Amino acid sequence: MTETSSLALCLTAFVVGVLAAWLARNGETSALRRSLGDTARAASESQTELRSQTAAAAALSSQLEAERRSSADKLALLDAAQAKLSDAFEALSAKALQHNNQSFLDLATSALGTFQESARGDLERRQQAIAQTLDPVRESLNKFDSKMQDMERLRVDAYATLVQQVRSLQETESALRVETSSLVRALRSPVVRGRWGEIQLKRVVEMAGMEGHCDFFEQPTATTEDGRVRPDMRIRLPGGKNVIIDSKTPLESYLSSVEATDETARRNFLKQHAQNIRTHMNALARKSYWQDFGESPEFVVLFLPGEMFFSAALESDPTLIEAGATQNVIPATPTTLIALLRAVYYGWQQQAVALEAKAVSELGRELYKRLADMSDHFFKVGKSLGSAVEFYNRAIGSLESRVLVTARKFKDMQSLNVGTDIEPGSPIEISARTLQAPELTSVRDGLFPLAPAPAEAETDHAPEDNGTLSERNRSAMTDFSAPTPAPVFADTVTPGESTST
Repeated sequence: MTETSSLALCLTAFVVGVLAAWLARNGETSALRRSLGDTARAASESQTELRSQTAAAAALSSQLEAERRSSADKLALLDAAQAKLSDAFEALSAKALQHNNQSFLDLATSALGTFQESARGDLERRQQAIAQTLDPVRESLNKFDSKMQDMERLRVDAYATLVQQVRSLQETESALRVETSSLVRALRSPVVRGRWGEIQLKRVVEMAGMEGHCDFFEQPTATTEDGRVRPDMRIRLPGGKNVIIDSKTPLESYLSSVEATDETARRNFLKQHAQNIRTHMNALARKSYWQDFGESPEFVVLFLPGEMFFSAALESDPTLIEAGATQNVIPATPTTLIALLRAVYYGWQQQAVALEAKAVSELGRELYKRLADMSDHFFKVGKSLGSAVEFYNRAIGSLESRVLVTARKFKDMQSLNVGTDIEPGSPIEISARTLQAPELTSVRDGLFPLAPAPAEAETDHAPEDNGTLSERNRSAMTDFSAPTPAPVFADTVTPGESTST
């Protein structure tokens, strides 16, 4: 009986412990806690009842022990009661556990639903916030995608254009190769090469500004003891001098060096090119063009129509310039020839300035002479105007003092009905303006000589221009508006005053 009670207590304690542990671990709501408390109280009551039954069983144990031998039926009944009690406890525990599980599941489901609703609302808010944050990014990505598509279309178009241009470039290169070959073949001809050199020389002269002054001649010729010589150009210098230019440059070896594929062969051709230029310089030195074309500086200009021709020759033979200078042959490229022609052009400009200065000097001398003649005429005109005013005033005085006095007597006669009075005249009180310039009044040998003396001025000397003066000078000669005091004449009388003759 004691072992059975202990087993029941252990089982009860185990069930209660399991329930308490499970409820303590999973209890999250007050309903679950209340259910756990009810279960604990029921278990406590059962334990109390079990204790009382255990005490009763302990009290009866002696009786049971005494009756064990005699009452097997009671033992079997007790075993059956114990089994029933155990089944009852198991059923009670299972029912309580099932009820608690269902309550916990209901509570968990309710809490989970509330949490899900809250989480769903929070998720929607977060999604909206994320959407608002990502909208600019999405828009930027859309724009970027659109730009990428546009760039791709442009790239395709540009690639197609590039392919077309590359194809055109290849065709142009092929055509250029053909034209270059044709040009090289043409330049190998002495006639074509010479004409090309003349054209380059003509262009250089045009760039130097010499073509508009007629100061050069193409293909001049001169006759010498050895026959006729013909340089390519003669440039006239101020003072009747000349500069001779020859443009017949040997280029065969240079053209061969351009076509050469081997570096050694190219160097050999360039050496031959330098030697050909030196040979041509020697030939020009022997011709002595400066002796056959009048006054010319003792040198001739060897024109090379390209900078590369001379630089390639100097690369192989750096002494070409010195060799040419010692033989009075000056090699020149377009750059150096332009500088030479600009210097010649400056000389022509200076000569033109000198000629204009001489013309200005002669014009000033002529103007000085004519101004001197005009000052003489001004003096004579002023003197004549003064004499005219003097004689006019004398005539007025004579009219008023002698003629009008007698004529007024007719008015006093009754038989004559005169009617009007004779108005008296008035003398002129304005004289001609005298010359004030010191050049005209100070000395006779000043800037403009004074007019001759009155005894010598009887004959009017006409100027060399036959009296042809400009309208401006004529208008200046009539300016006598400055008032001066009226001259006093001895025979001038006051109107009405009588004088005797």
